[in-house]
Amino acid sequence: MVPFFMQIKCQLGRSYEVANALADKEIASEIYSTAGDFDLLVKFYVADGTDIGHFVNEQVQGLPGIQDTRTIITFKAF
Repeated sequence: MVPFFMQIKCQLGRSYEVANALADKEIASEIYSTAGDFDLLVKFYVADGTDIGHFVNEQVQGLPGIQDTRTIITFKAF
């Protein structure tokens, strides 16, 4: 499995709606609310060989209430 993170900026007043939609889809490992430029930090695991760009585009960015995303690819956990 390959981990990656996404920061998600939600439309005003829709953070909980987006977080619940992600939880309902059962595609995220962890979902956190955050302060700062983004509203949510989400950790995903995908199977080796999965195209992360397609996953993000097809599974996440189309959810209602999402305004912007930033995908963070990681290399090694210590």
